[in-house]
Amino acid sequence: MELSVVIVSFNVSALLRQALHSLREAARGISHEIIVIDNDSSDGSAGMVEREFPDVRLIISGINEGYSAGCNRGIIASSGDFILVLNPDTVVSPDALVRALSFMHTNPDAGAAGAHMTDGNGKFLPESKRGFPSPLTSLFRFTGLGKLFPRSAVFNAYYVGDKPENETCRADILTGAFMLIRREALNKAGLFDTAFFMYGEDIDLSWRIRKAGYRNYYLHDVLITHFKGKSASQEMEESLGHFYNAMHIFAGKHLGKGWHMPVKTIVTLLRTVAVVRLRFRRMAKK
Repeated sequence: MELSVVIVSFNVSALLRQALHSLREAARGISHEIIVIDNDSSDGSAGMVEREFPDVRLIISGINEGYSAGCNRGIIASSGDFILVLNPDTVVSPDALVRALSFMHTNPDAGAAGAHMTDGNGKFLPESKRGFPSPLTSLFRFTGLGKLFPRSAVFNAYYVGDKPENETCRADILTGAFMLIRREALNKAGLFDTAFFMYGEDIDLSWRIRKAGYRNYYLHDVLITHFKGKSASQEMEESLGHFYNAMHIFAGKHLGKGWHMPVKTIVTLLRTVAVVRLRFRRMAKK
């Protein structure tokens, strides 16, 4: 089998339906399987998949075990030479899978490839291509210098700013919203790290694929729409906690020991500010 598509879903039934319909069209002529892991949804997602998509393999986890663990369930159950990890809040263009697989076949150095993502309004999402989040790179991103100098290879290294969105290029870090992975590369790099409950797992795996000797690529002509953050929006404060905790975990794994304490202090401060701002916004709406 050429392709296994793995989707982890949590309470986004309508969006999941939309994603699966788009996959039906995009996967025509490709030897493939689609695996949906339902992370204990309460909105009828699992029943919808069973009724409307009987050809899709459904795995019901029974608990919300997190995105990484859910992905690993699907990957272990899969058999394709390539694995596409895909968010349920996405729509892939009709030729997206053919284009992405063609690139992987003709570029054996590619361990993984990502797509040109736009939001629901057609705006390009810069996280489609990212550089390694070093302390300096991350500092430029969080202080806003990257936005001031969007085409800078230095100040906007976080989003590979020197490479235009309409050009295929190497990118250290890909997003888990659409991440096409060569199984051989995944076997060497290992599965998703389940220490990351939500957020950061794609950054960690992207970097481990690079360390395993492969390159990651951003594919400008592989188009998807990502209706960003729909699953996470239900519990915003908890989501923020997972987001900043992911930074702690990544720093501990991939940065030098001398950076652990400074990064931990900065991340704790950023998290506190984010939570306070969120609570003020809630109070203002009352």
